[in-house]
Amino acid sequence: MAEQQKIDLTEEQQNLYFSLIDELLKCPNGKEPEILSAKPELLDAGFIQTVVQVATSFAHQGNSDGAEFLVHIARELSKELGLYP
Repeated sequence: MAEQQKIDLTEEQQNLYFSLIDELLKCPNGKEPEILSAKPELLDAGFIQTVVQVATSFAHQGNSDGAEFLVHIARELSKELGLYP
């Protein structure tokens, strides 16, 4: 299995990513594409890495629904961005 490269993010980038993740978690079901398309400048490998980190944290805290939701978002975005086969 290939090693994933860790992307160094600035605090500002992380805060923007966390804010977008928060929006996704709070939005009505089905509105996720709308929210993501409103912030195309944030949709990159760093965002996906942050989503996976938050999903992992949720899983460790017993929030499996939130973790599964975020993993799904990360997987779909990775495919769209050509980062995941």
